[in-house]
Amino acid sequence: MAIWQERAELLFKEQGLENLKNSNVLIVGLGGVGSFAAEFIVRAGVGNLTIVDGDTVDITNINRQLPALHSTVDFHKVDVVGDRLMDINPELNLTRINEFLSPERTHEIVTEEFDYVMDCIDSVTPKLNLIIAAKRKKIKVVSCMGAGGKMLASKVTVKDISKTEVCPLAKNIRKRLKKEKINKGVKAVFTTEMPDESSVKLTDGKNYKKSFYGTNSWMPALFGLHAAETVIKHLIKKNKEI
Repeated sequence: MAIWQERAELLFKEQGLENLKNSNVLIVGLGGVGSFAAEFIVRAGVGNLTIVDGDTVDITNINRQLPALHSTVDFHKVDVVGDRLMDINPELNLTRINEFLSPERTHEIVTEEFDYVMDCIDSVTPKLNLIIAAKRKKIKVVSCMGAGGKMLASKVTVKDISKTEVCPLAKNIRKRLKKEKINKGVKAVFTTEMPDESSVKLTDGKNYKKSFYGTNSWMPALFGLHAAETVIKHLIKKNKEI
């Protein structure tokens, strides 16, 4: 055990830390949700990680994204986040993929070598492609729904996609997954708080994104935290559900 993991070992025990070290996780999306999820995953002790994002840091990211600083504007997120993760755990086996995933690439990148896939994408089509790829290859997946336009931390929860409610994005994803004959078996991070419709802004439609909600500093991070908790608790016990 490395010295920096002393307190984690007290909680996870030696076998739990060993399970985490030998685990392999894929995180797609390094924005407000994914950047924090990656941080929690690595600080917990996961030994093998692949991060995917084709975006650069924008000045508007500073209110909610871990890699976003005035000094990192225009830097690639996989570089900023990746360097930070390696500074947390220099022994981390990290793969960085600097691209927005097309449907074809998604099915190439999602392979059976992963123990868990973390969907931290905020656009519907890529999100669906990632979930479908994971399910087709029988890999566990947790998918983060809509954190935008929300304020109440107490309303965030994790349930199977079939049991989500209120969240408009979760409803859309659920309906479209049914067309692919996927009715359950996807962990979903969502909130029962309705989004503030007055905070929507339309976009030019690039990268499958037609609009976005206003956001705050804590809700995306909280979604990432819940996603990371779901993954870490499973990996500690390996194939046992908690």
